[in-house]
Amino acid sequence: MQRLAERHVPALTGLLTVVSLALVFAAALRVVPAGSLPRAPDPVLAAIPHVNAVISVVAFGVVSASWRWIRQGEVEKHRVGMLAGVVLFAAFLTLYLYRVALLGPTHFEGPAVVEQFVYYPILAIHVLLAVICIPLLYYVLLLALTRPASELPATNHPRVGRVAASLWLTSFALGVVVYLLLYLF
Repeated sequence: MQRLAERHVPALTGLLTVVSLALVFAAALRVVPAGSLPRAPDPVLAAIPHVNAVISVVAFGVVSASWRWIRQGEVEKHRVGMLAGVVLFAAFLTLYLYRVALLGPTHFEGPAVVEQFVYYPILAIHVLLAVICIPLLYYVLLLALTRPASELPATNHPRVGRVAASLWLTSFALGVVVYLLLYLF
């Protein structure tokens, strides 16, 4: 099975990306009937944005540290850190999509001028970067999982990984800004 995956990383990346984006857009567009999902108590649903903000900050720190570790040649720390980043991202996305599928997106309550010229542009860039990151993250993750660490420098993993990590970090940071605009300002 690993040999098959190793030979077909781009195809698997495409398949996983399509499935992931279909799930994201199904939840965001509320294609999944809210009644078909188990409903958590209201305090749990209300806590999800705050938990996700913490997850985003922690993920930002973990991915940043992992990037530093690979530059220092600490491959194992980098691997563990990036896997932790992927797990944190998956937890964030699961919680976010669950809440959105049940309640819909949170509406901006601030002044219309801030909504139009600050909130929506930041949200749009955040979402766009998150969508772009999905195939890049799958690609570097699949390369890392199907090859020994010693072979990765000869693949696209370092080059694509730098782009993916940069966009991922920016998306996490902008996600925290979106949270602050929605819940604190």
